[in-house]
Amino acid sequence: MSTTPRGTDRQQAARDHLWMHMARHSGLIAGGKVPIIARGEGHHIYDDQGKKYIDGLAGLFVVNVGHGRSELAEVMAKQAEKLAFMPLWSYAHEPAIDLAERLASYAPGDLNRVFFTTGGGEAVESAFKLAKQHFKMKGKPGKTKVISRALAYHGTPQGALAITSLPDMKTPFEPLVPGTFRVPNTNFYRAPEMFADNEKDFGLWAAERIREAIEFEGADSVAAVFLEPVQNSGGCFPPPPGYFERVREICDEYDVLLVSDETICAFGRIGSMFACNDFGYVPDIITTAKAITSGYVPLGAMVVSDRLFEPFTKEQNTFYHGYTFGGHPVAAAVAMANLDIFEREGLNENVINNADKFKSTLEKLKDLDIVGDVRGAGYFYGIELVKDKTTKETFNDEESERLLRQYLSPALWEAGLYCRADDRGDPVIQLAPPVTIGQNEFDEIESILRAVLGQAMAKL
Repeated sequence: MSTTPRGTDRQQAARDHLWMHMARHSGLIAGGKVPIIARGEGHHIYDDQGKKYIDGLAGLFVVNVGHGRSELAEVMAKQAEKLAFMPLWSYAHEPAIDLAERLASYAPGDLNRVFFTTGGGEAVESAFKLAKQHFKMKGKPGKTKVISRALAYHGTPQGALAITSLPDMKTPFEPLVPGTFRVPNTNFYRAPEMFADNEKDFGLWAAERIREAIEFEGADSVAAVFLEPVQNSGGCFPPPPGYFERVREICDEYDVLLVSDETICAFGRIGSMFACNDFGYVPDIITTAKAITSGYVPLGAMVVSDRLFEPFTKEQNTFYHGYTFGGHPVAAAVAMANLDIFEREGLNENVINNADKFKSTLEKLKDLDIVGDVRGAGYFYGIELVKDKTTKETFNDEESERLLRQYLSPALWEAGLYCRADDRGDPVIQLAPPVTIGQNEFDEIESILRAVLGQAMAKL
């Protein structure tokens, strides 16, 4: 039996004291058990009973180089001995300087200035504030509004949550920061019927909805558009051909900042270090976190164009914003070592070379009646589940509850696969494994999914 240092059964201690994130606790409080993860190695995690699972979600789109990298632990220890903490509040330290230079080298265009945070939500919050201040300093104080896409998730701080487009996540915390607006996402599977056979036209249509929203609100009131390269919530919506090219043109025409939220999509998830490079566009700001350290230490960043930073080089102009632990020296040192692993082991190339194989392996599942769509890019995929493949009819709320929470989540876990069965939008299974894996692991993941999904309809 697993016990705490005080001698309490760990399951009971979890019931009594642990408040998990984004989690329902009723079942646990009623006597249920929560999976307790004890260790990780490579692309596997192990529970406290020693059972092994494929980490099909890289923790939470995070552990891109895999678990158990001893060299990253050694870097933590060495940096903590040398300098455990120093803020970036008018002072600097070597790891932050080195990492800022390195991130700027990966970013496109003139995105050369790096502002560190401790996570993706904080990076989005930072970009929201910078966009507002930028236009005030530019003599356009009315440009404060922000546009994002339907179902998009951009974080949980009050500002970032206002940009997030998931009503159930927002309603309990209203009123939120005002001035955020929604446009259609790029879910081609659910595109208007007129675009059923033309993904490029659908992408241009979706981009034009951004132009339409800017014009409707008034270009003199819109500061920024926040977009993920591949949208996470709703189930991995990739951008159609030409989409980002047109969005960039629209933002330039109306003097609106384009923010590429790469909290998930950076550091090999799609292929390149930054996914905007994979899709051929240059944003004004990149927000990122998660795999920057592969999760070994919390760290996030906002990467900004020289043009946006330039006013802060003059007089007493200051960006009055910061975080105590942003750019923490231990985190920055680990990020450098993590990126060394990427380059030494060719992990970006591994994703680029194997992405089509991952997609084709998962697409085999489309012969199952319950699988409507397989979509995504790189090592980031969503599998949409449907009641009727011909009509694309989805499940109602009660059916989704039974399918995702009562059957799929526990069944996939029992079968040895940790992934996400999600109902934020239509029911999907999401996969974002460590970027170290290849065809053998693709086949293993597909085999588990096939066995579990093959029984899914019967469970309804």
